[in-house]
Amino acid sequence: MSVLTQVPQTKLKVGILGATGTVGQRFIQLLADHPYFEIHVLAASSRSAGKPYAQVTKWKQQTLIPDHIATKIVQECAVDAPGMRECAVIFSGLDSDVADIIEPALRQAELVVFSNAKSYRRDPIVPLMVPLVNTDHFSVVPHQRKTLSLEKGYIVTNANCSTTGLVVPLAALERAFGPLQTVLVTTLQAISGAGYPGVSSMDIIDNVVPYIGSEEEKIEWETSKILGGVLPDQTGFEYHASSPLTVSAHCNRVPVIDGHLACVSIKFSRQPAPSAEEIRSALEAYVCEAQEIEQSLPGMVPSAPKRAIVYHEGQDRPQPRLDRDLENGACVSVGRIRKCNVLDVKFVTLVDNVRLGAATSSVINAEVGVAKGFIV
Repeated sequence: MSVLTQVPQTKLKVGILGATGTVGQRFIQLLADHPYFEIHVLAASSRSAGKPYAQVTKWKQQTLIPDHIATKIVQECAVDAPGMRECAVIFSGLDSDVADIIEPALRQAELVVFSNAKSYRRDPIVPLMVPLVNTDHFSVVPHQRKTLSLEKGYIVTNANCSTTGLVVPLAALERAFGPLQTVLVTTLQAISGAGYPGVSSMDIIDNVVPYIGSEEEKIEWETSKILGGVLPDQTGFEYHASSPLTVSAHCNRVPVIDGHLACVSIKFSRQPAPSAEEIRSALEAYVCEAQEIEQSLPGMVPSAPKRAIVYHEGQDRPQPRLDRDLENGACVSVGRIRKCNVLDVKFVTLVDNVRLGAATSSVINAEVGVAKGFIV
């Protein structure tokens, strides 16, 4: 691992696309006082462009809009918007229908884009990166640039928010005990995952909706790309090539504001399977590259959690309301590890879907990108 020898001394200008939306607001919270990223451009739809941010956003966070952001003029999501080309990083919280158009245009303009949209997750030269799992996938960025005849521009995408909460403990278990063979997961997903205004109150209060469009398919294929490696020539990705991995998902929308819970059952390729105590130890010991960089050079990856996985002793934990704020929403909580009568073991996970599941992942990915010299 080759990283910078010191934290950037000069602030790097960043832009936020979809700045008025749910994920955009989280980006603002995370970046308003960042030690070396500086919010330079706020971009949204043409309806908002030309107006102060506080005037056009329906702010839904528990903190106030930072003063220097409230008065900042919103720009349109366009390559030639004032200040856009000056940005070292573009953080995108756009929906895929808009991201399909603007994100590749920004990349072609030699800008670096960290996307939350599904648009390029399947692209064979675009990293699908969960920062607590596979930041080594940055190594494909030079090939992406070469393929598109670019010098600086590229796209890195986040995973689906529910996938993110699943793959972190799976990665820890594969590191400790070898490949997984089967994963069954049932998610209980918060309404903020649908954006704002999202699910109608008449549909979600006193109810559970047992369908979220394309969510199950995302979990089932994204897991394989994230847990896979990089091809030896660094021109693409191995999709969990070490052994077949079957993932089956059920996804449900529940009346919780933030925090996706998942009930997970797994089967290991290696038998006999590890005990619940061995699994707990492996989860608690797990350390990712982002944490290692921050430990070796404090301040380089300031958004990385001290604990990537937090284990909970209580039989009724984790719970969204009680545990989603742990590590500033940048960790995955795990509890109820026990034997499974059908597969090998089962447990419960929790992820803050709009922080680690979205904005925080992009920010940590970008911090690692700075450390590795992919952002200047």
